Amino acid sequence: MHHSLRLYGQHQHRLIHIYISLARLARIPLIGGVVRWVANTYAVHGHSGYSLTLSEAEQIVDIAKSVSLGPCSCRREFHNCDQPVMSEIVLGNGSSEVYATRAKEFHSITKEEAKRVLRQAHDRRLTQSIMRCGDHFYAICSCCSCCCVPMRLRHQFGIGLALVRNTRVVQDFQHQQLS
Repeated sequence: MHHSLRLYGQHQHRLIHIYISLARLARIPLIGGVVRWVANTYAVHGHSGYSLTLSEAEQIVDIAKSVSLGPCSCRREFHNCDQPVMSEIVLGNGSSEVYATRAKEFHSITKEEAKRVLRQAHDRRLTQSIMRCGDHFYAICSCCSCCCVPMRLRHQFGIGLALVRNTRVVQDFQHQQLS
């Protein structure tokens, strides 16, 4: 597991607010370019998301060793809409490692239940993405454009690498599971 994954999990509620607060600096003319460069560099090497199709999300669930369901971190913190909060699918030991301080909020579900949650979120027009810290994927989020931190970083603040498309993400996740 990437060393910063546990640290991120312990301070996630603070960090996602910090991400948005710092991203606002990207709008300041003289320093905005530097802020975007630093944030994009962090996204490449540290923490970011990959947008998924429904099919890719379901394939990842099938590959995962286990899945848990809990509240969407972004919607839980920002409350910008009335979309369902219970839509974050934690992959493998993420609920005990990444979300150790929030472990009671997550519960194990079957892979079929996870795929049902994904399909319902897709039907509600929520965007699915897989979150990565270092080289480790830890959760599939089904989030909305008004709460999703990576989506907001990309679209509102020009931090384009916070959420990207990677057609090899299923293979990359499968490789992680075999390692």
